[in-house]
Amino acid sequence: MKIMVAVKRVVDYAVKIRVKPDKTGVETQNVKMSMNPFCEIALEEALRIKEAGLAKEVVAVSMGPANCVDTLRTGLAMGADRGIHVEAARELVPLTVAKVLKRLVEVENPGLLILGKQAIDDDCNQTGQMIAGLLGWPQGTFASKVVLDKEKQVATVDREVDGGLETLCLDLPAVITTDLRLNQPRYATLPNIMKAKSKPIKKYTPEELNVEIKSDLEVVQVTEPPKRKAGVILSSVDELIDKLKTEACVI
Repeated sequence: MKIMVAVKRVVDYAVKIRVKPDKTGVETQNVKMSMNPFCEIALEEALRIKEAGLAKEVVAVSMGPANCVDTLRTGLAMGADRGIHVEAARELVPLTVAKVLKRLVEVENPGLLILGKQAIDDDCNQTGQMIAGLLGWPQGTFASKVVLDKEKQVATVDREVDGGLETLCLDLPAVITTDLRLNQPRYATLPNIMKAKSKPIKKYTPEELNVEIKSDLEVVQVTEPPKRKAGVILSSVDELIDKLKTEACVI
């Protein structure tokens, strides 16, 4: 079985985000970029499935400008067998990403498609659900545990819900999106980083995949969240209760 994993290049989670002066977005020039943390978890799970002998190949896919190749090389250094880069200069919205993934699935014919549940830059949490709908595949979102049965060709997925855990049994092929508690991604070792340089990355354009790049969304304005007011030290419980009643109006 082949596993396809979608990975996204985003601003590193440790970077302090700065909004552009014109408020059209956030600054990405001269900013450290890395693989989306949820995508790292998705790739790690695919590698563990392969190491358990349940898959033969892991293919990493990324979409965006030429710099996305760096993210793919990181995925190859972690252990992916090869990469696919769909080069697009324009920003891609979730539905367009889902359409591109659908075409790649038709080309590669994987038995399992794994994505992070969301990206930390836009927090959309939409692509996994959209690609499952376009393909007509069963989906297990927010996965905190994944167990594959190769003989029965099913995947059992535990997902976190408000009331606890929900367990789904999915017929393969299927789409799975990963939550934070699924696993702890590995670090790429120096030998594997060197090996990744020689692993193949195939390039496509959206036009070659017959996907039109368009957006039905418009970002009107991006602003920083309001700064929190300084805390106040109170002298007694009575004063606290009074402020909760008169100022906060919560009791």
